Amino acid sequence: MLHSSRFRAWLMAALAALTLGIASPALADSGTIRLTILKAGWIIGGTGGSGTLTFHGRRYALDVGGLSVGFTFGGSKAVLSGTVSHIRRASDVEGVYGTVGAGGAIGHGAGAIVLQNEKGAVLELSGSQKGLMVNADFGGMAISLK
Repeated sequence: MLHSSRFRAWLMAALAALTLGIASPALADSGTIRLTILKAGWIIGGTGGSGTLTFHGRRYALDVGGLSVGFTFGGSKAVLSGTVSHIRRASDVEGVYGTVGAGGAIGHGAGAIVLQNEKGAVLELSGSQKGLMVNADFGGMAISLK
């Protein structure tokens, strides 16, 4: 009898955990995002830009800013678009996205990146970059609603 009570308790706990694990992602939603980012620097880099989030049929204006430290030289402009997932409301896209990068651009090139903020929002972006930039740095990029 004691074993069947423990088994039932374990089974109920497992079902509750499974239900919560399945329900959480189902409640999250996704949208599309487009960012224009300017980056320039010499050792310390600065990032600034703007963008648009489209979520549930509405468009939200975005501001982008950030800093990076490491080997940074030059300047570039990137136009990125993609999806933002694991959000429940538009404000979930706001936050700091950590970056670690290495690369370079001379003229025109393409790239892709996946970032996550402290609220769990995931950006999957790809697009083009142009300018003269060589970097091996780490930093953060903050996105906020205007």
